Order: sequence, then structure tokens, then C-alpha cells
Amino acid sequence: DRGIEKFVLFLRTFVDLEIPHIQFNVVRPEDLLAAKAHPEQYRSLTVRVAGYTAYFTELAEELQDEIIARTSYDGI
Repeated sequence: DRGIEKFVLFLRTFVDLEIPHIQFNVVRPEDLLAAKAHPEQYRSLTVRVAGYTAYFTELAEELQDEIIARTSYDGI
């Protein structure tokens, strides 16, 4: 329940700041790390990347790392 409350506050902040665009990847960081380690098992995993959708395992390693880094907001 607390996670949902935080997510709602996060969305309201975007509205309050009049940010015109936001995109979400609803995937666990653990799954992204597993996909990076075993791409053959995660060929169909898709993520949003700067306005387009891509297969995670086909992205460059640097971009995979960036997506993993921005996926978890447990500390917020």
C-alpha cells in the first residue's frame, strides 16, 4: 500500500510541475539483471526508451545499465 501511495505522489508531482511527458517501465530490476546475464531466456522483454519501445536484450550494454539504474525507486 505504501508503494502505491508513493507512486500517486510521484505522478501528482509530475502534474504539479507541468511535465508534459513521462514513461514507465513496470519491471523489477532483478528481472533486468537476469535478462542481461541470460538474454536467451528474455528475448521478448520490452522496455520504453526515450519515447520508443525496444527489446531489452538487443540494447547496447551501456543503455541496459542506464535502464537498470533508473528502474528502482525504493529509496524515495
